[in-house]
Amino acid sequence: MKLENNTQIIKTRDDTEPVILEHVQGKDKPVFKLKKDPDCSWIKEKDSEISPKELRERIEPWLTALFQSEHISLLIGSGLTTAVHLMANNVHSIGMSMQEFKTFKDEINESVKNTAKKTGRGKGNFEDQIRVVNELLAGLNVLALTETDKTDGKNKKEIKQKIENLQQELENALKTFAESILKDENNLITAGAEKRGEAFNYLVSFLMSFASRTGTRDRLNIFTTNYDRYIELGADIAGLRLIDRFVGTITPIFRASRMDIDYHYNPPGIRGEPRYVEGVARYTKLHGSIDWVYNDDEIKRIGLPFGAKDIDLYFQSCGQGKSDALQLMIYPNPAKDLETLFYPYSELFRDFAAAICRPNSTLVCYGYGFGDEHINRIIEDMLTIPSTHLVIISYSDPNDRIMKKYEKLRRNAQITLLLGNHLGDLKTLVDHYLPKPAIDRTTIRMANLIKARLGAQDQTEQKQTSENNEGGTLP
Repeated sequence: MKLENNTQIIKTRDDTEPVILEHVQGKDKPVFKLKKDPDCSWIKEKDSEISPKELRERIEPWLTALFQSEHISLLIGSGLTTAVHLMANNVHSIGMSMQEFKTFKDEINESVKNTAKKTGRGKGNFEDQIRVVNELLAGLNVLALTETDKTDGKNKKEIKQKIENLQQELENALKTFAESILKDENNLITAGAEKRGEAFNYLVSFLMSFASRTGTRDRLNIFTTNYDRYIELGADIAGLRLIDRFVGTITPIFRASRMDIDYHYNPPGIRGEPRYVEGVARYTKLHGSIDWVYNDDEIKRIGLPFGAKDIDLYFQSCGQGKSDALQLMIYPNPAKDLETLFYPYSELFRDFAAAICRPNSTLVCYGYGFGDEHINRIIEDMLTIPSTHLVIISYSDPNDRIMKKYEKLRRNAQITLLLGNHLGDLKTLVDHYLPKPAIDRTTIRMANLIKARLGAQDQTEQKQTSENNEGGTLP
């Protein structure tokens, strides 16, 4: 099943199969109709037109119910960064563009191509390059340690020179990549006031649709594969408190010991257990961040301003004497020792598995293209628990990875799909389909009040009727 232009794929509630809708051409407003004739219970006729209002009646209550699960997690991919950047600047973000390597260029490109093909991405990205270069450096270092002067016909000195060249190219590539992310951040905060304000509002509304949970429920878990700080910025604007593994104020340090630290308050005039503060979420950046640095055998978060123009100066905030982009904690990390290669990512993925692989858990994926198998495996394990649910929301489906994964999982009853340039658009999603928890609570209170008043009115009418009947009877 392929997601074509102006095609929407929706699967909610009791849908046994995904429902494919196509945009009706020539309409000023987004109106859709069935592209095929599946067994769809909520569309009576194939040629009937379906408006966003009808889709909202189908989607919003369902998402509202899922968001009230005992445990809820949000997995955010590059789609959110792209949507916010596009809203503010009318151009796409740079993303994880490939970098240029001159040493072993053909070998690296061929290996990246094969890696991307195996994972179903079709096209390699920067992470694939880092992984391949790390493996190549490890192999070259082994060759350089041999006792003989020649290895496979190549001089040991030449091998060492190639290692130095490749390490320098890797450092330059990491620095260029980090600067490209900072440039995207800078483009966001320097955009026109009106467009920037609109982008911020939708980013905040998106996050709060998930984070506005009552203190009696488990905290929202936010996971992201992005290296930028868009989510952190949105949380700051919204007043959303994020709890992560970093401890400290001046230069926070990553701690492997995870304790259930939270925010509480004591209600005035009430004794007993403290209550949870609302607007708190647990936050995990699965692939690291551009402001994480490995220094003195510790992972530190340096004071790198959002959208900074140069990263060199801020290495000094953690005692780094000179710029060394190889110390940036970007997955997979190119640090020298094997232990650092797995740390802190092993801890972060353990947090991801512990958060979603438990009963009555809902995972919402937005802008994630299912191109990381190490993440997909954990999601597959989650769905082996019958009471879990997976919601996939995406603007597009590159190389049909999402639909292929959906067909492979064969857990139709546990998966909700909202795919397409209408259903997956950030602005449309926030305006029409995502629940508004604050409004929901007010609506519920209003409904209870009306019900109570109608109940009281019914009792009064019944009493008056009974009295009239008693007064009208013959002695």
